[in-house]
Amino acid sequence: MKKGLIVSVLTMLVGAMLLAGCASTGSTPSAASADGKDSGQVKAFHYAMSGLYKPFNYKENGNLVGFDVEFGSELAKKMGVKAEPVTNPWETIIPGLLSKKYDAILGSMAITPERQKTVSFTTPYYRSGAQIFVAKTNETIKSANDLKGKKIGVLKASLFKGLAAERTDAGNITEYDSDLTALLDLPTGRVDAVITDDLVGFRMIKESATAIKAVGEPLTMQEMGIAVRKEDQALLDQLNKAIDEMVKDGTYDKLSEKWFGKNILQK
Repeated sequence: MKKGLIVSVLTMLVGAMLLAGCASTGSTPSAASADGKDSGQVKAFHYAMSGLYKPFNYKENGNLVGFDVEFGSELAKKMGVKAEPVTNPWETIIPGLLSKKYDAILGSMAITPERQKTVSFTTPYYRSGAQIFVAKTNETIKSANDLKGKKIGVLKASLFKGLAAERTDAGNITEYDSDLTALLDLPTGRVDAVITDDLVGFRMIKESATAIKAVGEPLTMQEMGIAVRKEDQALLDQLNKAIDEMVKDGTYDKLSEKWFGKNILQK
């Protein structure tokens, strides 16, 4: 009798456990489906930049600000998601994207054939050129032809280093973590010239942040795009659509005017 009672109790317990398991599976979503990943939905737009490229992306009072930051925020609004900008050293920013530390690189990255072998780019979101800057008192460098044998400052892992190498010896090239630091070194004489984006130098001159000037014509004209992993075609399509909407509804004009006093997409 006792044996029969024990068997009955065990049978009831096992049944209850099985029912509980079934109920749990049917009513509690998995972590993947809860955050939208299973359905392909995106809850936030994580985009990376160096945080050292004023006025496009930089820190002010501990906050990440700049044209790139606000442009990404507006894109996120168009896509109906939260904007989450992050910083990453420029020299490892593409490896960081490929290892899925973030969704995209929105940090004034020039679209080049070499980079297109590794990542996909959106349509351009601004156009700018590589410009030579010197100290305001410098009268010896008037164009690219005067750079031979001169000390040139450039951003690490940037296209500007290649442009400098075409015009002076490798030993005369100084690499910086930030274009701003390089430009600030011009009046001190640590470098004779800096090659960087003309809009970066333009903003510093406008703010009277340091005594520098642009010389000669731009060395190149580049288109900047947002980089995503090659397999993320859906995100690429969303971003292109959002960029197009910003241009058409005037959002882009307002943002560009705020930071540069002109439309930097139309060059």
